[in-house]
Amino acid sequence: MSTAPQAAAKATLPPPPALVGIDTVLKQIVLLVAVFIALVPTIFMIMTALKSDDEYTFNKVGFPHALVFDHFDVVLFESPFFAWMLNSAILAGGAVVLSSAVSCLGAYAIARMQFKGRHFLFSASVALMAIPPVVMIVPLFVLYSRIGLISTYEGAILIYAGLITPFSVYLLTTFFRTLPKELFEAARMDGAGDFLILWRIVLPLSLPALLTLVVVNALYVWNDLLIAIIFLQDDAKRTLMAGISVFQGRYENQIPLVMAGMVIASAPMIILYIAFQKYFIRGLMAGAIK
Repeated sequence: MSTAPQAAAKATLPPPPALVGIDTVLKQIVLLVAVFIALVPTIFMIMTALKSDDEYTFNKVGFPHALVFDHFDVVLFESPFFAWMLNSAILAGGAVVLSSAVSCLGAYAIARMQFKGRHFLFSASVALMAIPPVVMIVPLFVLYSRIGLISTYEGAILIYAGLITPFSVYLLTTFFRTLPKELFEAARMDGAGDFLILWRIVLPLSLPALLTLVVVNALYVWNDLLIAIIFLQDDAKRTLMAGISVFQGRYENQIPLVMAGMVIASAPMIILYIAFQKYFIRGLMAGAIK
């Protein structure tokens, strides 16, 4: 027969830990397999870039026996890689800044201002996301040829900004609608106008969504090849992706050298994503969970 102190001690013992269900284990296995499949191309690219040409001939998929960095020297110092990266950075930065400014104003007007046609405007903006860019190549090229914007940074930035703005408006409008109405009412009672409310209240609260747009849109412009080849025909303004296509054709038989170029080209966007990963995940989920 147990005593009162023993019964009290048993009552204070923590409950046994719950066993992990088979569903949880299966989900984790599926996620690990998906992550591995997603990382295989990147791992192969890095391993190939660190091999010599002779080793790659006899060992195409295995790990390198000795790390070789000569290919990175060739890419960086024997080709205009830095100039290509600068051109891509100019286009990505200009398009993202221009699109973000226009999208913030448009999304705020659609989400928080009352005027006729705002629902139609939002629907038209969403519909533009479904139009492939290749459909607009011919009319844009004819227009740019007449007004002299071929092979100019300004012309390419305008095209890229126009392509990424519909998605930006959609994401920001969805996010702005989730903000509490009390914030806007209190600001209006204090005499703040729409532009001041957008600048002082909405944008600081929308930092995750804005940084998400920066990452997604910069990645799109950085990796684009079609617009860069057609509208930037001057070799001095060749972008990174266009330069890599020429680089790949020139060194078609030197796969490790080409892979070294791919590693260098993808490094800035990987760094950008890692730096803003926390805000990127929050920005994608903000409109759905608030």
